Amino acid sequence: MTALQIARLINREDRKVADAVARELPYIAAAVEAVVRAIHGGGRLIYVGAGTSGRLALLDAVELPPTYGIATNVVIALIAGGKKAVTGAVEGAEDSAANAVRDLRAIKLHHRDVVLGIAASGTTPYVLSALQFARRRRAATIALTANRHSPLAKLASISIAPEVGCEVVTGSTRMKAGTSQKMVLNMLSTAAMVRLGHTYENLMIDLVMNNKKLTGRGARILAEASGAPLSSAEHALRQSGHNLRVALVMLKQGISAPEAKQKLKLAKGHLRRAMTL
Repeated sequence: MTALQIARLINREDRKVADAVARELPYIAAAVEAVVRAIHGGGRLIYVGAGTSGRLALLDAVELPPTYGIATNVVIALIAGGKKAVTGAVEGAEDSAANAVRDLRAIKLHHRDVVLGIAASGTTPYVLSALQFARRRRAATIALTANRHSPLAKLASISIAPEVGCEVVTGSTRMKAGTSQKMVLNMLSTAAMVRLGHTYENLMIDLVMNNKKLTGRGARILAEASGAPLSSAEHALRQSGHNLRVALVMLKQGISAPEAKQKLKLAKGHLRRAMTL
């Protein structure tokens, strides 16, 4: 095949992924609600995976704190083989059931947590062991796999199983299966953050502004959310100590930063409620 023929073949197969994910929407929604309940109750979302699955989980977990302003320990990703497995293969890591238990013990798994095991095959010992241990600890369990009839899918309380079909390169689950995992993780974590109140309409109101680019983005978000000119948004941001929530209440209510902070405190951080006080 020519390069163009190969690209067309891969593209044709990739088109099937979104439809496979769409068939899992009820299960994804159930998983979102389980995550929201866990975090509301003081628990955490803990991803567990190996290889591509673990790396995708880690990517999702590390991007949530700066995007939604959550603490770094609210969403955690455990990958078989630890940090070394992020940039390279660690031989035999995914086969170690004992290491999964060790890793969950190390982060003090609690019954308030929810554990989401990710494995395309649904048979990875590291991931299966993690969910078994989570069940023993009475934590909620979710599976993300490409095989609805796999041991992982049967083990979890909620099973998300986009069945994407055979890979273009047989067995290379970094392709369609990996794409489906990325899509589901994006959807699940984003929907959970929205349900937990970390957005205002479709805006990242809890964005962490830790560089020049993000500070500029924060000002534009504030201007759009408040309807105020960009210059007013930038001034309010400075007055609020670069807190988008405080700055938005200031602009919407025409009040000072201390007054806005007090309103948010009375509303227990609920942004829309603070604006009605």
